[in-house]
Amino acid sequence: MAKFLSELLGCTLADKGTPVLFECRNQPLGLRTSSKQRPTILVTLTNESAAPYSSRPDNMPQTPPLTGQLNCSGYNKNLYQTKEEGYPGLFYHDNNLVSGSLEALIHHLVPTVDYYPDRTYIFTFLLSSRLFMHPYELMSKVCHLCMEQQRLGDPQADKKRVRKITPKILQLLTEWTETFPYDFRDERMMRSLKELTHRLASGEEVYRKAVGQLSQGLIRRLTVQSQYEEALVKINATAAERLAALKSKPQASIQRDMLSICSDPFTVAQQLTHIELERLSYIGPEEFVQAFVQKDPLDNDKSCYSDRKKASNLEAYVEWFNRLSYLVATEICMPVKKKHRARVIEFFIDVARECFNIGNFNSLMAIISGMNMSPVSRLKKTWSKVKTAKFDILEHQMDPSSNFYNYRTALRGATQRSITANSSREKIVIPFFSLLIKDIYFLNEGCASRLPDGHINFEKFWELAKQVSEFMTWKKVECPFEKDRKILQYLLTAPAFTEDALYLASYESEGPENNMEKDRWKSLRSTLLSRV
Repeated sequence: MAKFLSELLGCTLADKGTPVLFECRNQPLGLRTSSKQRPTILVTLTNESAAPYSSRPDNMPQTPPLTGQLNCSGYNKNLYQTKEEGYPGLFYHDNNLVSGSLEALIHHLVPTVDYYPDRTYIFTFLLSSRLFMHPYELMSKVCHLCMEQQRLGDPQADKKRVRKITPKILQLLTEWTETFPYDFRDERMMRSLKELTHRLASGEEVYRKAVGQLSQGLIRRLTVQSQYEEALVKINATAAERLAALKSKPQASIQRDMLSICSDPFTVAQQLTHIELERLSYIGPEEFVQAFVQKDPLDNDKSCYSDRKKASNLEAYVEWFNRLSYLVATEICMPVKKKHRARVIEFFIDVARECFNIGNFNSLMAIISGMNMSPVSRLKKTWSKVKTAKFDILEHQMDPSSNFYNYRTALRGATQRSITANSSREKIVIPFFSLLIKDIYFLNEGCASRLPDGHINFEKFWELAKQVSEFMTWKKVECPFEKDRKILQYLLTAPAFTEDALYLASYESEGPENNMEKDRWKSLRSTLLSRV
Protein backbone atom coordinates (compact mmCIF):
# COMPACT_ATOMS: atom_id res chain seq x y z
CA MET A 1 0.00 0.00 0.00
CA ALA A 2 2.83 2.42 0.83
CA LYS A 3 4.40 1.81 -2.57
CA PHE A 4 1.05 2.31 -4.29
CA LEU A 5 0.51 5.64 -2.52
CA SER A 6 3.99 6.94 -3.20
CA GLU A 7 3.63 6.15 -6.89
CA LEU A 8 0.17 7.67 -7.06
CA LEU A 9 0.96 10.86 -5.17
CA GLY A 10 4.37 11.33 -6.73
CA CYS A 11 3.43 10.82 -10.36
CA THR A 12 -0.16 11.31 -11.36
CA LEU A 13 0.45 11.02 -15.08
CA ALA A 14 3.05 9.48 -17.32
CA ASP A 15 6.05 11.66 -18.01
CA LYS A 16 6.14 13.36 -21.37
CA GLY A 17 9.86 13.83 -21.13
CA THR A 18 9.61 17.42 -19.90
CA PRO A 19 9.15 18.86 -16.41
CA VAL A 20 5.67 20.09 -17.32
CA LEU A 21 3.06 17.41 -17.97
CA PHE A 22 1.02 19.47 -20.40
CA GLU A 23 2.00 22.52 -22.32
CA CYS A 24 -0.59 25.22 -21.77
CA ARG A 25 -1.76 26.59 -25.08
CA ASN A 26 -4.27 29.41 -24.90
CA GLN A 27 -6.87 28.08 -27.31
CA PRO A 28 -10.61 28.82 -27.28
CA LEU A 29 -12.52 25.90 -25.82
CA GLY A 30 -14.82 24.27 -28.35
CA LEU A 31 -14.58 20.52 -28.35
CA ARG A 32 -17.29 19.61 -30.82
CA THR A 33 -17.28 19.69 -34.59
CA SER A 34 -19.95 17.01 -35.13
CA SER A 35 -23.36 18.08 -36.34
CA LYS A 36 -25.03 15.57 -34.02
CA GLN A 37 -26.63 17.30 -31.06
CA ARG A 38 -25.58 15.61 -27.87
CA PRO A 39 -25.53 17.35 -24.47
CA THR A 40 -22.04 18.45 -23.50
CA ILE A 41 -20.50 19.63 -20.28
CA LEU A 42 -19.46 22.92 -21.75
CA VAL A 43 -22.99 23.73 -22.89
CA THR A 44 -24.16 23.14 -19.35
CA LEU A 45 -21.33 25.25 -18.01
CA THR A 46 -22.28 28.11 -20.32
CA ASN A 47 -26.05 27.96 -19.97
CA GLU A 48 -26.43 26.95 -16.33
CA SER A 49 -25.04 28.51 -13.20
CA ALA A 50 -21.95 26.47 -12.48
CA ALA A 51 -22.36 26.53 -8.74
CA PRO A 52 -20.30 23.98 -6.84
CA TYR A 53 -22.02 20.78 -5.83
CA SER A 54 -23.92 21.31 -2.63
CA SER A 55 -22.07 19.91 0.35
CA ARG A 56 -25.11 19.88 2.62
CA PRO A 57 -25.32 16.81 4.86
CA ASP A 58 -28.49 15.55 3.14
CA ASN A 59 -26.44 14.77 0.02
CA MET A 60 -24.62 12.03 1.90
CA PRO A 61 -25.58 8.36 1.45
CA GLN A 62 -29.00 7.62 2.86
CA THR A 63 -30.56 4.26 3.63
CA PRO A 64 -34.37 4.32 3.70
CA PRO A 65 -35.84 3.53 7.12
CA LEU A 66 -37.46 0.17 7.67
CA THR A 67 -40.95 1.63 7.91
CA GLY A 68 -42.20 -0.75 5.23
CA GLN A 69 -41.27 -3.77 7.36
CA LEU A 70 -41.50 -2.68 10.97
CA ASN A 71 -43.72 -0.62 13.17
CA CYS A 72 -41.60 2.50 13.64
CA SER A 73 -44.16 4.85 15.15
CA GLY A 74 -42.37 7.80 16.65
CA TYR A 75 -39.22 6.86 14.73
CA ASN A 76 -37.05 9.90 14.13
CA LYS A 77 -36.10 9.48 10.47
CA ASN A 78 -33.35 12.01 9.97
CA LEU A 79 -32.78 14.08 13.07
CA TYR A 80 -29.99 13.83 15.55
CA GLN A 81 -29.45 15.00 19.05
CA THR A 82 -27.78 18.40 19.07
CA LYS A 83 -28.13 19.39 22.70
CA GLU A 84 -25.09 19.30 24.91
CA GLU A 85 -27.09 17.69 27.70
CA GLY A 86 -26.84 14.46 25.71
CA TYR A 87 -24.02 11.98 26.40
CA PRO A 88 -21.14 13.95 28.02
CA GLY A 89 -18.01 14.47 25.93
CA LEU A 90 -19.64 15.91 22.79
CA PHE A 91 -19.08 19.54 21.84
CA TYR A 92 -21.17 21.68 19.50
CA HIS A 93 -20.86 25.02 17.78
CA ASP A 94 -23.97 26.64 16.31
CA ASN A 95 -25.78 23.35 16.87
CA ASN A 96 -23.19 21.45 14.81
CA LEU A 97 -21.12 18.65 16.31
CA VAL A 98 -17.47 19.72 16.11
CA SER A 99 -15.58 17.38 18.45
CA GLY A 100 -15.89 14.71 21.05
CA SER A 101 -14.17 11.86 22.79
CA LEU A 102 -14.12 8.56 20.93
CA GLU A 103 -16.28 6.97 23.61
CA ALA A 104 -18.87 9.75 23.39
CA LEU A 105 -18.99 9.49 19.61
CA ILE A 106 -19.61 5.74 19.85
CA HIS A 107 -22.47 6.33 22.28
CA HIS A 108 -23.85 8.93 19.89
CA LEU A 109 -23.98 6.24 17.18
CA VAL A 110 -26.13 3.80 19.18
CA PRO A 111 -29.91 4.28 19.08
CA THR A 112 -32.08 4.45 22.18
CA VAL A 113 -35.82 4.15 22.67
CA ASP A 114 -36.40 7.84 21.85
CA TYR A 115 -33.32 8.62 19.71
CA TYR A 116 -31.89 7.60 16.38
CA PRO A 117 -28.67 9.19 15.05
CA ASP A 118 -28.81 11.36 11.96
CA ARG A 119 -27.80 9.32 8.92
CA THR A 120 -25.16 11.83 7.95
CA TYR A 121 -23.58 11.25 11.36
CA ILE A 122 -23.77 7.48 10.87
CA PHE A 123 -22.00 7.69 7.51
CA THR A 124 -19.39 10.18 8.74
CA PHE A 125 -18.53 8.29 11.90
CA LEU A 126 -18.46 4.83 10.30
CA LEU A 127 -16.22 6.27 7.56
CA SER A 128 -13.77 8.08 9.85
CA SER A 129 -13.76 5.84 12.94
CA ARG A 130 -11.42 3.39 11.22
CA LEU A 131 -8.65 5.96 11.62
CA PHE A 132 -8.79 5.19 15.35
CA MET A 133 -10.01 1.64 15.72
CA HIS A 134 -10.74 -1.50 13.71
CA PRO A 135 -14.31 -1.76 12.42
CA TYR A 136 -14.68 -5.06 14.31
CA GLU A 137 -13.75 -3.27 17.55
CA LEU A 138 -16.39 -0.63 16.88
CA MET A 139 -18.96 -3.31 16.07
CA SER A 140 -18.11 -5.10 19.30
CA LYS A 141 -18.68 -1.90 21.31
CA VAL A 142 -21.92 -1.16 19.48
CA CYS A 143 -23.20 -4.69 20.15
CA HIS A 144 -22.27 -4.43 23.81
CA LEU A 145 -24.09 -1.12 24.21
CA CYS A 146 -27.16 -2.40 22.39
CA MET A 147 -27.40 -5.62 24.39
CA GLU A 148 -26.42 -4.31 27.82
CA GLN A 149 -28.13 -0.92 27.81
CA GLN A 150 -31.29 -2.06 26.10
CA ARG A 151 -31.36 -5.51 27.79
CA LEU A 152 -31.88 -7.35 24.53
CA GLY A 153 -32.53 -11.03 25.06
CA ASP A 154 -33.34 -10.50 28.73
CA PRO A 155 -36.68 -12.26 29.41
CA GLN A 156 -37.31 -9.81 32.24
CA ALA A 157 -36.88 -6.76 29.98
CA ASP A 158 -39.83 -4.51 29.21
CA LYS A 159 -41.21 -5.96 25.96
CA LYS A 160 -42.72 -2.65 24.99
CA ARG A 161 -39.31 -1.02 25.32
CA VAL A 162 -37.63 -3.79 23.30
CA ARG A 163 -40.30 -3.43 20.63
CA LYS A 164 -39.40 0.24 20.27
CA ILE A 165 -35.62 -0.12 20.19
CA THR A 166 -35.32 -3.23 17.95
CA PRO A 167 -36.33 -1.51 14.67
CA LYS A 168 -33.79 1.25 15.31
CA ILE A 169 -30.93 -1.16 15.94
CA LEU A 170 -31.89 -3.08 12.81
CA GLN A 171 -31.91 0.17 10.89
CA LEU A 172 -28.39 1.03 12.11
CA LEU A 173 -27.13 -2.41 11.10
CA THR A 174 -28.80 -2.01 7.71
CA GLU A 175 -27.05 1.34 7.21
CA TRP A 176 -23.72 -0.26 8.07
CA THR A 177 -24.06 -3.41 5.96
CA GLU A 178 -25.36 -1.55 2.90
CA THR A 179 -22.86 1.33 2.89
CA PHE A 180 -19.76 -0.48 4.20
CA PRO A 181 -20.32 -4.15 3.28
CA TYR A 182 -16.60 -4.90 2.91
CA ASP A 183 -16.15 -4.40 6.66
CA PHE A 184 -18.00 -7.69 7.05
CA ARG A 185 -15.38 -9.72 5.21
CA ASP A 186 -13.78 -9.87 8.64
CA GLU A 187 -14.93 -12.96 10.57
CA ARG A 188 -14.85 -10.95 13.81
CA MET A 189 -17.35 -8.51 12.33
CA MET A 190 -19.62 -11.33 11.25
CA ARG A 191 -19.51 -12.97 14.68
CA SER A 192 -20.62 -9.76 16.39
CA LEU A 193 -23.30 -9.16 13.77
CA LYS A 194 -24.68 -12.69 14.12
CA GLU A 195 -24.70 -12.44 17.90
CA LEU A 196 -26.63 -9.19 17.90
CA THR A 197 -29.07 -10.13 15.14
CA HIS A 198 -29.72 -13.45 16.90
CA ARG A 199 -30.84 -11.49 19.96
CA LEU A 200 -33.00 -9.22 17.81
CA ALA A 201 -34.59 -12.13 15.93
CA SER A 202 -35.50 -13.99 19.10
CA GLY A 203 -38.55 -11.78 19.48
CA GLU A 204 -41.40 -11.36 17.03
CA GLU A 205 -41.65 -12.87 13.57
CA VAL A 206 -41.39 -9.49 11.86
CA TYR A 207 -37.92 -9.04 13.39
CA ARG A 208 -36.80 -12.47 12.18
CA LYS A 209 -37.84 -11.53 8.65
CA ALA A 210 -36.00 -8.21 8.85
CA VAL A 211 -32.84 -9.93 10.11
CA GLY A 212 -33.11 -12.46 7.29
CA GLN A 213 -33.39 -9.70 4.69
CA LEU A 214 -30.41 -7.87 6.20
CA SER A 215 -28.26 -11.03 6.16
CA GLN A 216 -29.27 -11.98 2.62
CA GLY A 217 -28.52 -8.49 1.34
CA LEU A 218 -25.08 -8.51 2.94
CA ILE A 219 -24.23 -11.96 1.60
CA ARG A 220 -25.36 -10.91 -1.87
CA ARG A 221 -23.12 -7.82 -1.85
CA LEU A 222 -20.10 -9.78 -0.61
CA THR A 223 -20.70 -12.49 -3.21
CA VAL A 224 -20.88 -9.93 -6.01
CA GLN A 225 -17.60 -8.42 -4.79
CA SER A 226 -15.92 -11.84 -4.80
CA GLN A 227 -17.19 -12.54 -8.31
CA TYR A 228 -15.88 -9.18 -9.49
CA GLU A 229 -12.44 -9.93 -8.04
CA GLU A 230 -12.41 -13.31 -9.78
CA ALA A 231 -13.39 -11.65 -13.06
CA LEU A 232 -10.54 -9.15 -12.72
CA VAL A 233 -8.07 -11.99 -12.18
CA LYS A 234 -9.28 -13.71 -15.36
CA ILE A 235 -9.16 -10.47 -17.37
CA ASN A 236 -5.63 -9.73 -16.20
CA ALA A 237 -4.54 -13.29 -16.94
CA THR A 238 -5.96 -13.07 -20.47
CA ALA A 239 -4.17 -9.76 -21.03
CA ALA A 240 -0.90 -11.28 -19.81
CA GLU A 241 -1.34 -14.30 -22.12
CA ARG A 242 -2.00 -12.11 -25.13
CA LEU A 243 1.05 -10.00 -24.38
CA ALA A 244 3.20 -13.14 -24.03
CA ALA A 245 1.85 -14.43 -27.36
CA LEU A 246 2.73 -11.14 -29.03
CA LYS A 247 6.25 -11.29 -27.64
CA SER A 248 6.75 -14.79 -29.03
CA LYS A 249 5.58 -13.63 -32.48
CA PRO A 250 6.37 -9.93 -32.61
CA GLN A 251 5.32 -9.41 -36.22
CA ALA A 252 2.93 -6.47 -36.36
CA SER A 253 0.66 -8.36 -38.75
CA ILE A 254 -0.60 -10.71 -36.05
CA GLN A 255 -1.67 -7.88 -33.76
CA ARG A 256 -5.10 -6.38 -34.32
CA ASP A 257 -5.42 -2.69 -33.53
CA MET A 258 -8.24 -0.57 -32.16
CA LEU A 259 -9.21 0.84 -35.53
CA SER A 260 -9.77 -2.65 -36.92
CA ILE A 261 -12.13 -3.35 -34.01
CA CYS A 262 -14.05 -0.08 -34.11
CA SER A 263 -13.44 3.12 -36.06
CA ASP A 264 -16.17 5.19 -34.35
CA PRO A 265 -14.69 7.37 -31.56
CA PHE A 266 -18.05 7.90 -29.84
CA THR A 267 -18.70 4.14 -29.57
CA VAL A 268 -15.24 3.57 -28.08
CA ALA A 269 -15.80 6.42 -25.60
CA GLN A 270 -19.09 4.80 -24.61
CA GLN A 271 -17.40 1.45 -23.96
CA LEU A 272 -14.67 3.15 -21.93
CA THR A 273 -17.44 4.72 -19.87
CA HIS A 274 -18.91 1.26 -19.25
CA ILE A 275 -15.58 0.09 -17.84
CA GLU A 276 -15.13 3.21 -15.75
CA LEU A 277 -18.59 3.12 -14.17
CA GLU A 278 -18.39 -0.59 -13.44
CA ARG A 279 -15.06 -0.26 -11.69
CA LEU A 280 -16.18 2.83 -9.82
CA SER A 281 -19.27 1.03 -8.55
CA TYR A 282 -17.21 -1.50 -6.60
CA ILE A 283 -15.08 1.02 -4.70
CA GLY A 284 -16.25 1.23 -1.10
CA PRO A 285 -16.14 4.63 0.63
CA GLU A 286 -13.92 3.22 3.36
CA GLU A 287 -11.19 2.44 0.81
CA PHE A 288 -10.38 6.16 0.57
CA VAL A 289 -9.71 6.27 4.31
CA GLN A 290 -7.94 2.95 4.72
CA ALA A 291 -5.56 3.90 1.90
CA PHE A 292 -4.22 6.73 4.05
CA VAL A 293 -4.68 5.33 7.54
CA GLN A 294 -1.69 5.81 9.80
CA LYS A 295 -0.86 4.89 13.34
CA ASP A 296 -3.04 6.75 15.82
CA PRO A 297 -0.63 8.65 18.12
CA LEU A 298 -2.79 7.68 21.13
CA ASP A 299 -2.85 4.02 20.16
CA ASN A 300 0.07 1.74 21.01
CA ASP A 301 -1.17 -0.85 18.52
CA LYS A 302 -0.25 -0.91 14.85
CA SER A 303 -2.11 0.84 12.08
CA CYS A 304 -5.76 -0.23 11.83
CA TYR A 305 -5.27 -1.90 8.45
CA SER A 306 -1.83 -3.37 8.95
CA ASP A 307 -3.11 -6.89 9.54
CA ARG A 308 -5.64 -7.31 6.77
CA LYS A 309 -7.23 -5.55 3.84
CA LYS A 310 -10.88 -5.92 2.95
CA ALA A 311 -10.88 -4.77 -0.69
CA SER A 312 -8.48 -3.45 -3.30
CA ASN A 313 -10.92 -1.91 -5.75
CA LEU A 314 -9.29 1.50 -5.46
CA GLU A 315 -5.90 0.17 -6.53
CA ALA A 316 -7.51 -1.88 -9.31
CA TYR A 317 -9.13 1.28 -10.64
CA VAL A 318 -5.83 3.16 -10.69
CA GLU A 319 -4.28 0.18 -12.47
CA TRP A 320 -7.00 0.48 -15.12
CA PHE A 321 -5.98 4.11 -15.69
CA ASN A 322 -2.38 3.02 -16.20
CA ARG A 323 -3.41 0.20 -18.52
CA LEU A 324 -5.46 2.54 -20.71
CA SER A 325 -2.55 5.00 -20.92
CA TYR A 326 -0.12 2.29 -22.00
CA LEU A 327 -2.65 0.76 -24.40
CA VAL A 328 -3.07 4.12 -26.16
CA ALA A 329 0.71 4.51 -26.41
CA THR A 330 0.99 0.94 -27.72
CA GLU A 331 -1.67 1.53 -30.39
CA ILE A 332 0.24 4.61 -31.59
CA CYS A 333 3.75 3.15 -31.56
CA MET A 334 2.88 -0.22 -33.05
CA PRO A 335 1.97 0.61 -36.71
CA VAL A 336 4.85 0.47 -39.18
CA LYS A 337 3.58 3.24 -41.45
CA LYS A 338 3.72 6.88 -40.41
CA LYS A 339 0.35 7.62 -42.01
CA HIS A 340 -1.29 4.86 -39.98
CA ARG A 341 0.26 6.11 -36.74
CA ALA A 342 -1.03 9.63 -37.43
CA ARG A 343 -4.50 8.26 -38.06
CA VAL A 344 -4.42 6.38 -34.73
CA ILE A 345 -3.41 9.56 -32.91
CA GLU A 346 -6.26 11.52 -34.47
CA PHE A 347 -8.67 8.72 -33.64
CA PHE A 348 -7.75 8.75 -29.95
CA ILE A 349 -7.96 12.54 -29.88
CA ASP A 350 -11.55 12.17 -31.05
CA VAL A 351 -12.18 9.45 -28.45
CA ALA A 352 -10.81 11.74 -25.74
CA ARG A 353 -13.03 14.57 -26.90
CA GLU A 354 -16.09 12.32 -26.74
CA CYS A 355 -15.08 11.21 -23.24
CA PHE A 356 -14.96 14.87 -22.21
CA ASN A 357 -18.47 15.51 -23.49
CA ILE A 358 -19.82 12.36 -21.80
CA GLY A 359 -18.28 13.47 -18.49
CA ASN A 360 -15.70 10.68 -18.44
CA PHE A 361 -12.69 12.66 -17.25
CA ASN A 362 -10.72 9.62 -16.10
CA SER A 363 -10.53 8.02 -19.56
CA LEU A 364 -9.88 11.45 -21.04
CA MET A 365 -6.85 11.97 -18.81
CA ALA A 366 -5.58 8.42 -19.38
CA ILE A 367 -5.67 8.96 -23.16
CA ILE A 368 -3.87 12.30 -22.88
CA SER A 369 -1.34 10.66 -20.56
CA GLY A 370 -0.66 7.91 -23.12
CA MET A 371 -0.12 10.48 -25.88
CA ASN A 372 2.26 12.43 -23.68
CA MET A 373 4.53 9.46 -22.96
CA SER A 374 8.03 10.07 -24.28
CA PRO A 375 7.98 7.13 -26.76
CA VAL A 376 4.93 8.78 -28.38
CA SER A 377 5.85 12.45 -28.07
CA ARG A 378 9.24 11.87 -29.72
CA LEU A 379 7.58 10.72 -32.97
CA LYS A 380 7.98 14.15 -34.56
CA LYS A 381 7.49 12.96 -38.15
CA THR A 382 4.24 11.29 -37.14
CA TRP A 383 2.96 14.29 -35.20
CA SER A 384 3.73 16.53 -38.18
CA LYS A 385 0.98 14.68 -40.04
CA VAL A 386 -1.55 15.18 -37.23
CA LYS A 387 -4.05 18.02 -36.98
CA THR A 388 -3.30 18.92 -33.37
CA ALA A 389 -5.80 21.76 -32.79
CA LYS A 390 -8.30 19.50 -30.98
CA PHE A 391 -5.52 17.89 -28.94
CA ASP A 392 -4.23 21.33 -27.90
CA ILE A 393 -7.70 22.18 -26.63
CA LEU A 394 -7.91 18.96 -24.61
CA GLU A 395 -4.47 19.53 -23.11
CA HIS A 396 -5.46 23.04 -22.15
CA GLN A 397 -8.64 21.76 -20.54
CA MET A 398 -6.70 19.25 -18.41
CA ASP A 399 -3.77 21.59 -17.74
CA PRO A 400 -2.46 20.94 -14.20
CA SER A 401 -1.54 24.58 -13.55
CA SER A 402 -3.42 26.47 -10.83
CA ASN A 403 -4.32 23.16 -9.20
CA PHE A 404 -6.11 21.90 -12.32
CA TYR A 405 -8.35 24.97 -12.43
CA ASN A 406 -9.70 24.30 -15.93
CA TYR A 407 -10.50 20.69 -15.13
CA ARG A 408 -12.19 21.60 -11.84
CA THR A 409 -14.33 24.14 -13.68
CA ALA A 410 -15.38 21.48 -16.19
CA LEU A 411 -16.05 19.03 -13.34
CA ARG A 412 -18.38 21.56 -11.71
CA GLY A 413 -20.18 21.91 -15.02
CA ALA A 414 -20.56 18.13 -15.31
CA THR A 415 -21.80 17.92 -11.73
CA GLN A 416 -24.32 20.69 -12.26
CA ARG A 417 -25.52 18.96 -15.42
CA SER A 418 -25.87 15.72 -13.46
CA ILE A 419 -27.95 17.37 -10.74
CA THR A 420 -30.42 18.86 -13.22
CA ALA A 421 -30.27 15.93 -15.68
CA ASN A 422 -33.37 14.75 -17.49
CA SER A 423 -31.72 11.55 -18.71
CA SER A 424 -29.25 8.99 -17.40
CA ARG A 425 -26.89 10.02 -20.21
CA GLU A 426 -26.52 13.46 -18.60
CA LYS A 427 -25.99 12.10 -15.08
CA ILE A 428 -22.52 10.69 -15.82
CA VAL A 429 -19.65 12.22 -13.85
CA ILE A 430 -16.42 10.20 -13.78
CA PRO A 431 -13.72 12.25 -12.06
CA PHE A 432 -10.02 12.21 -12.78
CA PHE A 433 -9.55 9.63 -10.08
CA SER A 434 -5.93 10.13 -9.10
CA LEU A 435 -6.62 13.81 -8.44
CA LEU A 436 -9.67 12.90 -6.35
CA ILE A 437 -7.50 10.63 -4.22
CA LYS A 438 -4.90 13.38 -3.88
CA ASP A 439 -7.55 15.84 -2.72
CA ILE A 440 -8.77 13.44 -0.04
CA TYR A 441 -5.21 12.60 0.95
CA PHE A 442 -4.22 16.22 1.46
CA LEU A 443 -7.43 16.92 3.37
CA ASN A 444 -6.51 14.10 5.71
CA GLU A 445 -2.87 15.15 5.99
CA GLY A 446 -3.51 18.90 6.23
CA CYS A 447 -5.83 18.79 9.21
CA ALA A 448 -5.29 17.07 12.56
CA SER A 449 -7.56 14.17 13.38
CA ARG A 450 -7.25 14.87 17.09
CA LEU A 451 -7.38 18.17 18.92
CA PRO A 452 -4.82 19.11 21.60
CA ASP A 453 -7.19 17.84 24.31
CA GLY A 454 -7.25 14.40 22.65
CA HIS A 455 -10.78 14.74 21.31
CA ILE A 456 -11.68 13.73 17.77
CA ASN A 457 -11.75 16.68 15.36
CA PHE A 458 -15.17 15.97 13.89
CA GLU A 459 -15.22 19.10 11.75
CA LYS A 460 -12.49 17.49 9.67
CA PHE A 461 -14.52 14.35 9.25
CA TRP A 462 -17.65 16.21 8.17
CA GLU A 463 -15.57 17.61 5.31
CA LEU A 464 -14.03 14.22 4.51
CA ALA A 465 -17.49 12.66 4.40
CA LYS A 466 -18.76 15.39 2.06
CA GLN A 467 -16.00 14.66 -0.45
CA VAL A 468 -16.48 10.91 -0.30
CA SER A 469 -20.28 11.17 -0.44
CA GLU A 470 -20.06 13.15 -3.68
CA PHE A 471 -18.10 10.25 -5.15
CA MET A 472 -20.79 7.90 -3.82
CA THR A 473 -23.37 9.80 -5.87
CA TRP A 474 -21.27 9.56 -9.03
CA LYS A 475 -20.57 5.86 -8.73
CA LYS A 476 -24.25 4.90 -8.53
CA VAL A 477 -25.03 6.10 -12.05
CA GLU A 478 -26.08 3.31 -14.41
CA CYS A 479 -24.32 3.41 -17.77
CA PRO A 480 -26.99 4.17 -20.40
CA PHE A 481 -24.99 3.00 -23.41
CA GLU A 482 -25.37 -0.36 -25.08
CA LYS A 483 -22.48 -2.70 -24.43
CA ASP A 484 -20.28 -3.88 -27.27
CA ARG A 485 -18.53 -6.95 -25.89
CA LYS A 486 -16.03 -7.13 -28.73
CA ILE A 487 -14.76 -3.61 -28.00
CA LEU A 488 -14.85 -4.17 -24.24
CA GLN A 489 -12.84 -7.37 -24.59
CA TYR A 490 -10.25 -5.58 -26.68
CA LEU A 491 -9.91 -2.62 -24.31
CA LEU A 492 -9.51 -4.92 -21.30
CA THR A 493 -7.22 -7.59 -22.74
CA ALA A 494 -5.35 -6.26 -25.79
CA PRO A 495 -1.56 -6.31 -25.26
CA ALA A 496 -0.18 -3.13 -23.78
CA PHE A 497 3.58 -2.70 -24.08
CA THR A 498 5.88 -1.97 -21.17
CA GLU A 499 7.80 1.30 -21.25
CA ASP A 500 10.91 -0.37 -22.66
CA ALA A 501 8.89 -2.10 -25.39
CA LEU A 502 7.26 1.23 -26.24
CA TYR A 503 10.66 2.88 -26.62
CA LEU A 504 11.88 0.07 -28.84
CA ALA A 505 8.79 0.31 -31.05
CA SER A 506 9.20 4.08 -31.17
CA TYR A 507 12.84 3.81 -32.27
CA GLU A 508 11.92 1.21 -34.85
CA SER A 509 9.28 3.59 -36.26
CA GLU A 510 11.41 6.73 -36.20
CA GLY A 511 15.13 6.15 -35.70
CA PRO A 512 17.19 7.55 -32.81
CA GLU A 513 18.06 11.24 -33.13
CA ASN A 514 21.17 11.41 -30.92
CA ASN A 515 23.84 9.22 -29.39
CA MET A 516 21.91 8.73 -26.16
CA GLU A 517 18.88 7.42 -28.06
CA LYS A 518 21.13 5.24 -30.23
CA ASP A 519 22.72 3.66 -27.16
CA ARG A 520 19.33 3.06 -25.60
CA TRP A 521 17.99 1.58 -28.83
CA LYS A 522 20.89 -0.88 -29.05
CA SER A 523 20.48 -1.83 -25.40
CA LEU A 524 16.75 -2.39 -25.76
CA ARG A 525 17.15 -4.46 -28.92
CA SER A 526 19.74 -6.60 -27.21
CA THR A 527 17.69 -7.05 -24.04
CA LEU A 528 14.15 -7.39 -25.35
CA LEU A 529 14.83 -9.38 -28.50
CA SER A 530 16.97 -11.85 -26.56
CA ARG A 531 13.87 -12.75 -24.51
CA VAL A 532 11.87 -13.75 -27.56
